[in-house]
This record gives sequence, structure tokens and C-alpha cells, in this order.
Amino acid sequence: MKIGILGSGNVGQTLAIGFLKLGYEVMLGTRNTQKEEVLKWSNENPTCKIGTFADTADFGDVLFLCTIWSGTESAINLSGVNNFKNKILVDVVNPLEFSSGVPKLALGFNDSAGEQIQKWLPEAKVVKAFNIITASYMTNGMIDGAKLDMFIAGNDIEAKKIVAGFLDAFNWNTHDLGNIEQSRLLEPFAMLWITHGVVTGNWSHAFKLVGR
Repeated sequence: MKIGILGSGNVGQTLAIGFLKLGYEVMLGTRNTQKEEVLKWSNENPTCKIGTFADTADFGDVLFLCTIWSGTESAINLSGVNNFKNKILVDVVNPLEFSSGVPKLALGFNDSAGEQIQKWLPEAKVVKAFNIITASYMTNGMIDGAKLDMFIAGNDIEAKKIVAGFLDAFNWNTHDLGNIEQSRLLEPFAMLWITHGVVTGNWSHAFKLVGR
């Protein structure tokens, strides 16, 4: 199984390194393959392939969407809609806008980025996951020996099982919330993480589900 990661920022790079460590063949997709930061990262991680969005979407059996919200639709179009057909697309995107200087949700209540992406790519199997936590935890969901909890959503049951398998390999407990509309909960949950960081100035926090 080959992993294609669309987006070469911190999130995309972190996931790429995580999947390489698990033994997967990985390509990191970027708008500009000659960008200085991308070339530097590629030299430091030579086992990861680098490609355009279209190259990466064609390459991957499973794709990860790790773009900023304002560039997400453009990234999908550059990737080629047909390259997503019948593939699992893990949606890591949070629909944030920064017009006031502080991150806010651009969508909510009756819509979500997850739903929009599924509408743009009706033949893809979109699974919302990895969006509720900072990149540094994504590929190791443990603190002090205890697994953290990741919530996912999507319309395809088998696709969610595969994504849950990835999360298990990264030491997460996975909870399936249901169909892609549950992204309306997961994206504000990410805002809870962000807001706590803004208020406290501490960005090393995470959440754990507990119960009897």
C-alpha cells in the first residue's frame, strides 16, 4: 500500500516520516517541487518521494489531505479529481480563517470541511481523522505510556477500518463517530485545542477520553 500526502507543511512532513517508519512507500505532494524548504526536507528524508499534487494523487493508494483550508479546493483541482476515484482520502483539514489574526472556523453548524471535500470528490472515500491534535502527536498518540483518543468520521465503513489500523499503529485509541457529517463536531473540537493553546500559550496539550 502506497501513501500519498497532499501538502508539504509541518503536518504533511510529520505524517510522511511516520509512515516511512512503518515501512510504507510514501510520496509528499507539493505545489512547488523546487521550493527551498521542500528540497531541504527531501535531502534530510531521502527515502520519501517528492512530487506535484497530481503525481502524488496518482501515486497513492491511500491519500492524506493536509492543506490549509483556503488552498484545499485548489489542491484538489491540481491533483486531478479522477486520481481520487475509489481511493481512501484521509481529511486532516480544519476550515480555519485568519482575518482577525486569531484562528476561527470558516464553516460550522450546518456544514464542514469534511462534507465539502466529500461533495467535491463524490467517488472518494473521505475519512475525517488526525485533525483534532497538533502534528507532533499525530504519529505517536501516547503520553506517559497511555494512549490518547482519536475520533474519526466517514461514510465508508471499510475505509474507516483501514484508517483505524493506521491510528492503532501510531498508538491511538480510535472512536468512530459515524458519517462524514460528524466533521461538524470534529472541526470545532480542533478549535478547542487551538483556543486552549492561544489562552495558555502552551501547545503541548492533548485530550483523553475517560470513563467507568
